[in-house]
Amino acid sequence: MIRSLMRRELIYLWRDRGLRNILLFSSLLGLILFFALYSAQVLLDIPTAVVDLDHSSESRQLIEKVNQSENLQVVAYLDSYQEAEELIKGGDIVVTMVIPENYGKALTLGRQSNVFLAIDGSNMIYSTNATTAAMMVAGTVSAQAGVKALMARGFQPDEAKNAYLGVELREEAWFNPTLNYAYFLVLALILNIWQQCCTIAAAMNIIGETGRPSWQQFKMAGLSKWTLFASKSVVHIATFMLMVLPVYLIAFGFFKVPLHCNLWLFLLFTLVFTIAMHSVGTLASSFARNAVDATRYGMIIALPSFILSGYGWPLEAMPSFIQYMAKLLPQTWFFQGLNYLTFKNPDWSFVQTYFLILGVIAVVCYGAAALVTARK
Repeated sequence: MIRSLMRRELIYLWRDRGLRNILLFSSLLGLILFFALYSAQVLLDIPTAVVDLDHSSESRQLIEKVNQSENLQVVAYLDSYQEAEELIKGGDIVVTMVIPENYGKALTLGRQSNVFLAIDGSNMIYSTNATTAAMMVAGTVSAQAGVKALMARGFQPDEAKNAYLGVELREEAWFNPTLNYAYFLVLALILNIWQQCCTIAAAMNIIGETGRPSWQQFKMAGLSKWTLFASKSVVHIATFMLMVLPVYLIAFGFFKVPLHCNLWLFLLFTLVFTIAMHSVGTLASSFARNAVDATRYGMIIALPSFILSGYGWPLEAMPSFIQYMAKLLPQTWFFQGLNYLTFKNPDWSFVQTYFLILGVIAVVCYGAAALVTARK
């Protein structure tokens, strides 16, 4: 009987052409699209304009340093700040550097000189990278000017360098040394598409039966609800896992997205999340009055869950009530654990908490769905 029910559910899933195409192809197409988008890995050659009001050898050296930066590219030499403002408004440039008059004279005399930097803050990715690159250039030029000023006072080159650069800050990124956007975002974005499709499909688990004429036949035949919905759930969970396997194969095998933990542990973690995710969709399905309601409930849960998960914006930076709400969703624990497993390879004592919480969510949601369904 159970095998017949499972075969029946698989046939239903396959006959629904729209759902079948979404489940089979949306994640794979998304993977290819997102990896193409982030294949550059880091932002290079950010369009930059320079307003040189000094026209000294020192200002030309500063401009040369900007051009030597791989993140910035001078595309316009302007005569006024107003011209630069218009270019930023039009989206032609992202950064404007204004070198003041007497810049070279101030450096020669060992005085402080202020270089104005205007950055288009409407795109946070651009502005953050541009700010970092500009600060690196400014730090290099400032250090060189300071050393020259000390040498002009009679210091030897090594003495001047050691005196000015008394503290040298060495920066090293761990776990993602190249700060590769593709490694950080692509897999998470694809799995977000996958979980959205799966959650919406799972939201049809109960209403998909109680809304059919066959539901009355099952009741008259004395078939237990547990047998029916357990069989359906096993098919759904197995289908969801089969959907994600090609994504992992392409991401880790072909695109070389990093995976530092054991593959089997990662697959087990995905399976536990899939069960928890399916339980949430099943609970939503138990409250739905019809298939349209079920789809709406699934979308309400699935669409904002990635934003709430804390993957793109730190969970700790969210208001407290949103943090509590987010921790009720299995997606939060999955995407948090995804980051640790792919980049850091934590030991079992760390990840077991994630497994436990996902398991508790599954038990609670399936149990609540069973109580609601029993009353129908």
